[in-house]
Amino acid sequence: MLKFENINASIAGTPILRDVNLNVEKGTMVGLIGRNGAGKTTSLRTVMGLLKPTSGQVIIDGQDMTVEGAYERAALHVGYMPEDRRLVPDLTVEENILVPAWANEIPNLTSRLAWIYELMPEVEAFSSRRALQLSGGQQKLVALARALMSGSHLLLLDEPFEGVAPALSRRLASVLHTLKDEGLTVLLSESDYTHSADLLDAGYRIERGSVTPIEQH
Repeated sequence: MLKFENINASIAGTPILRDVNLNVEKGTMVGLIGRNGAGKTTSLRTVMGLLKPTSGQVIIDGQDMTVEGAYERAALHVGYMPEDRRLVPDLTVEENILVPAWANEIPNLTSRLAWIYELMPEVEAFSSRRALQLSGGQQKLVALARALMSGSHLLLLDEPFEGVAPALSRRLASVLHTLKDEGLTVLLSESDYTHSADLLDAGYRIERGSVTPIEQH
């Protein structure tokens, strides 16, 4: 579903990713584990086309997307949950969730929204509230819901548990377990295995922009 082939990427002339090779098989949940500043967010932004690599290839669902624009990912049903949530504060929760559907003219938005609310009924409960009225953990749930609107094949989650209270962390983990059971392909970044150890099928460790597979025991 997702493959990095010898990816190098720089920001303002500073090398960030160094010859990264990474493979996420369809229907699996894979972790990208590393400390802050190791290159996790840069990796996910490169998948999304928000940062163009200086060399190498980004393959999504068999298609070379290396030089394609970020908006082209929508047609491949890729969803992205950034670490800082990036909700529109003055829009309601439901409007934030529907933004990808409006922007990309997703045809089945009504049934997709109903599925998201079934998955996360607490989000439906505050769907009429403005995003700025939510706690940080609630905003994480909304950001996940928005990513799921377009991410029916591949989901990218950047530090989903970061800064979230323990109760909401457990709830997020429960939702991710359900998504895994439904066969969604997920690439999840985290600083350690605190929340994701029993979720992941495989993992990669990233350090100073270099990635190595983590041996599974």
